[in-house]
Amino acid sequence: MSIFAFAAQTIRIAVPYLFAAAGGTLAERSGIISLTLEGFMLTGAFCAALGSYYGGNSWVGVACGMGGGLVFGLLHGVVTIRYRADQVVSGVAINLLAIGVTRFFLHLAFGSSSNSPRVPGFSTVVRGEGMLAGMLPDPLIALGLFAVPAVAWAIYRTPFGLRVRAVGEFPQAAESVGVHVARVRYVAVALSGVLAALGGTYLALDQHQFTDNMSAGRGYIALAAMIFGNWDPVRGGLACLLFAAAETLQIQLQGTQAIPSQFVQMIPYVLTIVALAGMVGKSTPPAALGKSD
Repeated sequence: MSIFAFAAQTIRIAVPYLFAAAGGTLAERSGIISLTLEGFMLTGAFCAALGSYYGGNSWVGVACGMGGGLVFGLLHGVVTIRYRADQVVSGVAINLLAIGVTRFFLHLAFGSSSNSPRVPGFSTVVRGEGMLAGMLPDPLIALGLFAVPAVAWAIYRTPFGLRVRAVGEFPQAAESVGVHVARVRYVAVALSGVLAALGGTYLALDQHQFTDNMSAGRGYIALAAMIFGNWDPVRGGLACLLFAAAETLQIQLQGTQAIPSQFVQMIPYVLTIVALAGMVGKSTPPAALGKSD
């Protein structure tokens, strides 16, 4: 496998991670724990497949996927901001709810408990050569790569980003100068849901179907990438590329049969654990992360 083909496959695999990590960074910088990324991705994937199938158009699927992420993001916001529930418990509940809801409506809409019929997606025809081969036809790849610098710009270069950082570090001080803490956090967690759902949308439209629990832990890996990047969007994006490269290597090694497949499949997760273990004592989360008051 050439270096260009390896890089192209790495970028394609990294797209869901990039979307989810960008969204998770935005929410956590406002003080809301983003354990919900897995549920957002799964909901986005199902809503995208549903919209694309019944709407007959992949862009309808994108809109529906974003809508599903928005609804679950706002749900997480209401539970943690309005009712001040424990954010970790809410995150676990949202993820479990997403699994149950998508499984129920998968059977209701398509009469299957495992997967949907084939749905319209973006073209996968290979155009161009080298590093861009097979990547140009799918606009979600370009959007995924753009999400990281866009979130970085929003956090560090806009008044909204300043408010997000303020409420994530010292909400009492932010409120004392007129910043509406709850409103800023609602917007941040809603945008987080939309961005993470776009990662799930990419999965569903790229595979042209929804399969039960198709996010397969990607939300948790994106969360690890965000922490590994010390809550910085650009560093988190680079961590996503690192984890995606490990997954690409895993796929290539499975084809060689030189190493037992069970060990090969562990590579991305072992790398995630090692990366997080190396960050113990070095990463600095937002001071108000997980605190209701």
